[in-house]
Amino acid sequence: MNQDYIQPNAWSLIEEGFDKERVKSSESLFSIGNGAMGQRANFEESYSGPTFQGSYIGGVYYPDKTRVGWWKNGYPEYFAKVLNAPNWIGIDVWIDGEPLDLAKCSHVKNFKRELNMKEGWYRRNFEATTANNIEIAVVATRFLSLSHDEMGAIHYEVTLLNSDAEITFRPYLDAGITNEDSNWDDKFWNTTKIASEKNRAFVESHTMKTHFNVCTFMQAHLVHGDNIKATPDNVTKEELSIGLEFTHKAKKGEKVSLVKFGGYTVDRNHDATKLTEAANDLLDTASKLGFDGLVDAQKKAWSQIWEMSDITIEGDIKAQQGIRFNIFQLNQTYTGTDSRLNIGPKGFTGEKYGGSTYWDTEAYCLPFYMATKNQEVARKLLKYRYNHLEKAIENAEKLGFTKGAALYPMVTMNGEECHNEWEITFEEIHRNGAIAYAIFNYTRYTNDQSYIPEMGLEVLIGIARFWQQRVNWSEHRKKYVMLGVTGPNEYENNVNNNWYTNYLAKWCLEYALEQLEQVQQNYPSDYKRVMDKTQLSNDETGLWKKIAAHMYFPYSEEHGVYLQQDGFLDKDLVRVADLDKKERPINQHWSWDRILRSPYIKQADTLQGFYFFEDHFTDAELEKHFDFYESFTVHESSLSPCVHAIQAAKLGRMEQAYTFYLRTSRLDLDDYNKEVEEGLHITSMAGTWMSIVEGFGGMRIQNGTLCFTPQIPEQWESYSFKINFRNRIIKITVSQKGTTFTIDEGTDLEIMLNGQPKTLSHA
Repeated sequence: MNQDYIQPNAWSLIEEGFDKERVKSSESLFSIGNGAMGQRANFEESYSGPTFQGSYIGGVYYPDKTRVGWWKNGYPEYFAKVLNAPNWIGIDVWIDGEPLDLAKCSHVKNFKRELNMKEGWYRRNFEATTANNIEIAVVATRFLSLSHDEMGAIHYEVTLLNSDAEITFRPYLDAGITNEDSNWDDKFWNTTKIASEKNRAFVESHTMKTHFNVCTFMQAHLVHGDNIKATPDNVTKEELSIGLEFTHKAKKGEKVSLVKFGGYTVDRNHDATKLTEAANDLLDTASKLGFDGLVDAQKKAWSQIWEMSDITIEGDIKAQQGIRFNIFQLNQTYTGTDSRLNIGPKGFTGEKYGGSTYWDTEAYCLPFYMATKNQEVARKLLKYRYNHLEKAIENAEKLGFTKGAALYPMVTMNGEECHNEWEITFEEIHRNGAIAYAIFNYTRYTNDQSYIPEMGLEVLIGIARFWQQRVNWSEHRKKYVMLGVTGPNEYENNVNNNWYTNYLAKWCLEYALEQLEQVQQNYPSDYKRVMDKTQLSNDETGLWKKIAAHMYFPYSEEHGVYLQQDGFLDKDLVRVADLDKKERPINQHWSWDRILRSPYIKQADTLQGFYFFEDHFTDAELEKHFDFYESFTVHESSLSPCVHAIQAAKLGRMEQAYTFYLRTSRLDLDDYNKEVEEGLHITSMAGTWMSIVEGFGGMRIQNGTLCFTPQIPEQWESYSFKINFRNRIIKITVSQKGTTFTIDEGTDLEIMLNGQPKTLSHA
């Protein structure tokens, strides 16, 4: 049974009632971020119950040394970890000397959390009876500023309900933190300086090995009535932490508040010797604006984001909440302001997957950012890979590839491969194809013809060279084959001729050849520059043509489908519907050996290829493959339901598409995979957006033309979304009665609606 404690609400996540068993899950769900930093929804005050403390800084990581006992050649030297950063949110609270700790309070009532997605803030309310029988009410509000993305703000209010008492707040900074997934409680930070000045405090530290210099900072003041107390009564300094104590003797019914500003300045953005100075400048700004001024700026910033990226759904509150939650988290994770950053599968909500960049960005996230931001944001995501091309070539060289062949890493922070699982590092090479596909997808959507001659062609050449060297000629089959790979379906390892990987390789070679010709004809100076740099020969391109024309694809005449890989039909083909539900999810009940021998598919694999290259196949072919493979798919990857939702919609199976949509949109809210306490599935959230826009809306780019085939689930009255298409802001509204289009910004546009031309005009 999935969790069902988050209240349905169009614009907020709301949890009511305090349940210790839900704390870690809620810490994930109520996470906040601003693209540069993020914070799990940990309590500000002390909490002795089970918790997963997490504060994260974009681009700050630790290279955990990889140790392998046997085959070392080419193996990654380290496994990157996103680091739990020094804690800036902490506020110890004492009531008449008794520490506030919800795990130890004799009674907690009226507990409520709210994450307001419309305005970008998180609030927690509760009433508690402390161990010394004093009843208090607490309202704690915090947010991470979008307008000043190195800083957050907290307003923590305590009201005495049954007696007078002395209230002490101790806002603090703590560098003595550990990572949830650390080995032997490893320490990743070296603290070099702890200082305070009036009501400000600073902790300077750097990461071990990578030496990212960070200043964690704070400023605090006490408010009671019209009085502001800006000078702490006491400063407590320890080896790794510092706190400022504010004490007030309060009357019954009196409200006492602490306002705290805090965050991080990092040498990625500032001179390493002037981090405290930069922090002081930020705190000066915060002081001028005040908490309310920062809140107003936050509301305005989020209003601008929602103006473009919102999707409205009428008639289905859970569906509405799901899509807004997904869009909200995507915008909290990546804003496009820094081309050095990318999108980790958990974003700023947990440590799993190391916070690294995966192929998820190119395959799932790029369409969202292309359509909801200006195209420069999407271009930065592509530039990120171009900037890492030399590292991709080095990575391929470590594995024995030559002449500029490029293998982009499966997992990376800085362009180097940093994953320590064999089958991921060496076999899951389809990631190369996703990067080439992203270039194609970006170009066809934006019509930005400059990217490929400027940057993209070099990437395509490196990738094509890799595929050329990775295949081998099978004399037996008289075809080129691809041995020892792992497809997107990671419940298969080290297989031969994974159809998706083979098809990607063929397409990449053909696409590289096509773009070479285009650049040669239209951008001769860029062509010469790239040819001089890459030394690409006619012998190579001739071989590319030969390989693409003679690639082997496993096929079953009996079933009329391409086989996921050689030998798939040798498995015991028991469909998912016939599995014992008590054994689901299988990744939590079966051994890895049993999973690998089973026919069960973690996520769309062959169907991923049909999604990318839908126009290469007929609807009848799609239907046959969908019916065959979906019946074996357990969807235990977050990236699976969205692809199936889009394809079910294309086949006109709206009830099935709707079911998949709910699964992808509420994957974390309803904790389908029983793992939300580890963090959210950020990159799959872009797939939720795709499920509506490409699935129900039927949006495609065909021959350079924007096309729609809108449908609507019977559960909905209407839905609407906006896209930024070639400098036009287009609003699409689909109801049970029909579809309307308006151009909110930009010139008229000819589109195709249900196969017929239609002219859109400015509203």
